[in-house]
Amino acid sequence: MGAFKLDEADISKAIISSYLEELHGLTETDVIVVGSGPAGSVAARKLAGAGAKTLIMERNIKPGGGMFLGGMLMNKLVVEKPAERILIEANVNSLKPYKENLFVADAYEVSVKLLGKAFDAGAKMLNGVEVVDVIYRKDGIKGVVANWHAVSELPSWITCVDPLAFKSKMVIDATGHRAEVAKVAGEKIGFQVEGREGSMWAEEAEKATVENTTEIYPGLIVAGMAANGAFGLPRMGPIFGAMFLSGEKAAKLALEKIGKKKSAESAEKAYL
Repeated sequence: MGAFKLDEADISKAIISSYLEELHGLTETDVIVVGSGPAGSVAARKLAGAGAKTLIMERNIKPGGGMFLGGMLMNKLVVEKPAERILIEANVNSLKPYKENLFVADAYEVSVKLLGKAFDAGAKMLNGVEVVDVIYRKDGIKGVVANWHAVSELPSWITCVDPLAFKSKMVIDATGHRAEVAKVAGEKIGFQVEGREGSMWAEEAEKATVENTTEIYPGLIVAGMAANGAFGLPRMGPIFGAMFLSGEKAAKLALEKIGKKKSAESAEKAYL
């Protein structure tokens, strides 16, 4: 190492000051994407690539959702046509044809490259953060309320740790099977959300995921497995094509809603 003095306090100050400065700037964004899995990572990349100020909120320490796991912890990821296009555009080198319209790729490479592309496009992420509520107005949802995920594990004698509010023009629920943002919003505001998907039927579930990627309530879009979970539709298991395509659709819907229609129409260029 060099001759300079390495001070532990300086290391801490660098982390604290830079993080808080960034956090301050993320309290108001164009779109909040809750969940950094297959739908959330693709949506964030497309949004940021189109010029939308995009914040990903991830409850886990590691991002990527179920993409890292494959099926039964075997880290291979399956996609079908035409979703392999998204992995080609992300320069996934491990992508290989398997059978007819199916492709297989290394789950770690897919996860890292999709998220990397989102960050390269300008998206930001807070990890270890859990969305516990939404910001509500009479004309729709205006953001989310979040806390450190570790707070939910505190002993019962700690009575309350208040969350913080993050405003946005649109929120995308990409939380997966239980559609957690839509569920908490539905319970508190008063609209119907199933909050769990049905049993496995891969072919029908893949269709339903894209078809039901929609604005379920003004200001709130459901995407990926959250789209199926919100409406009680079948699950598809470890095939990811529809979730990638759902992320694209969710981003397009959000861009149109926040007044970036031209950006939505040309956002595909962000993938080239």
